[in-house]
Amino acid sequence: MRDSRRTLVLGCLLATVATVSGVAVGALHARRASAATLTTEAPPPSTTADAANAKIVAEVRAQIEREMGLVPLSVMRERRASFVELYAYDSLGKTHYGTAGYLGHGYLITVKHAVVGLKGDTGAPGPVIDAVKVVYKGGEIPATVVDTGDANVEVHKGDWAIIHTRDLDLPPLRVDTAFAFDFAEPIFRLGNDYSRGIMVSNGYVGQRLPNGLVSCLIDGHPGVSGGGVLDRRGRLVAIPIGRLEDDYRFSFLLPLRPEMLRKVRLDAVAD
Repeated sequence: MRDSRRTLVLGCLLATVATVSGVAVGALHARRASAATLTTEAPPPSTTADAANAKIVAEVRAQIEREMGLVPLSVMRERRASFVELYAYDSLGKTHYGTAGYLGHGYLITVKHAVVGLKGDTGAPGPVIDAVKVVYKGGEIPATVVDTGDANVEVHKGDWAIIHTRDLDLPPLRVDTAFAFDFAEPIFRLGNDYSRGIMVSNGYVGQRLPNGLVSCLIDGHPGVSGGGVLDRRGRLVAIPIGRLEDDYRFSFLLPLRPEMLRKVRLDAVAD
């Protein structure tokens, strides 16, 4: 009889322990599931605060760049790859150097006086240009003049040219022919300074001139003619074509016009 009672009591105790254990295990699983849900649905307070701070920093940085007219370094570095050194060889055996900007499909834009012999200060015709070449991957490759403006002297609104060579593995420039050239608008210039490779200089728009050009204070060293003048977005808006005599900082820019791209393949340039 006693053994039967012991067996009954032991059975009741085991059942009670099993029930309590089951409830405890269930509660533990519930807490874990709840924690996982919280982690998925809402990040910890510190993560949310870090994200908010990063957003504020980015907005303040962008505002400072706009107010101070700063151009992101990444834009300057990327656009540098779109410009090449240009060399022209005339009938007198002289070498002329300048810059050309790549538009895609082998087309490049530059200044007319770098690839066509224009009149000098005396009014006499310049020497005939026998060959035009651009530097690509460390070597010179030939280029052909396919279109020019109507300039017969330098620093003229018709002092532009389009040359063509084979397709080059270079990033084509994006062009903006409607840039306003508002006073003090920040710009940067890329060119073959002193025939020492493509370099960058920055400045601000001065004013539009009656002859169709734009003045600005930006380095106008020998060799930068035909290079690129770009806005803060990195779009090509003008080409440098000359400077004030004996003043390498007072430059003249030629704003891009649709007619300058009339011989360029339509898909080579995109606004």
